[in-house]
Amino acid sequence: MANRRVKKISIAMDGPAGSGKSTVARRIAAELGLLYIDTGAMYRGITLKALRQGISLYDETALGRLARETSLEFKEMPDGSQHLFMDGEDVSEEIRSMPVNDGVSLVAAVKEVRTALLEIQQKLGARGGVVMDGRDIGTVVLPRAEWKFFLTASSLERARRRWRELKAKGLNVSLAEIEANISRRDEIDSNRKVNPLRPAADAIHLDTTEMGIEEVVDWIKKKVGEGKTNASL
Repeated sequence: MANRRVKKISIAMDGPAGSGKSTVARRIAAELGLLYIDTGAMYRGITLKALRQGISLYDETALGRLARETSLEFKEMPDGSQHLFMDGEDVSEEIRSMPVNDGVSLVAAVKEVRTALLEIQQKLGARGGVVMDGRDIGTVVLPRAEWKFFLTASSLERARRRWRELKAKGLNVSLAEIEANISRRDEIDSNRKVNPLRPAADAIHLDTTEMGIEEVVDWIKKKVGEGKTNASL
């Protein structure tokens, strides 16, 4: 009975770039038998398409139209990983490139883009049983989620994590460049006019600066396993 109840819950995972939310959300979903939805990948997909087509990341009208006309779909691979397909093409690797990193916060700040993707995200989350991560999940996308977590970490630690991630993929990027990129994204995400990065009023905060992924996953699983929702905390 307990497992069936857990599989119906929705978990909103918010936080700034490099806080670990995507890795943690993916693990939590797998271990609790829930569907993982990476909303950040959607914004990255639109950013990648705009860059490919030479569309200015400041042209809000063109970006909004692009978002409405683009097909985005998540598919599970044989190894259990989840890939994003944009207009039928697997772009899971390319959306993690530095050009996309540099531009995604600008695209995500466009109202028309957010409106177009919000509709898709809410449809995916409507049936429950999901773990969704992003920057406005608990406040806008899934405001009624049973669990809401807001993960943070120091900017230096977040930069180090992203640097190690990119280095493992063979990309030669300096730590200073990544830290500057993260600081810039924080500024844009926190101050955009439409659905800025901020924790939901009932979100549980967790600073992951001194924590490994296993520790964070275990901490969240323990919270959820206690059987209390945010509303009762």
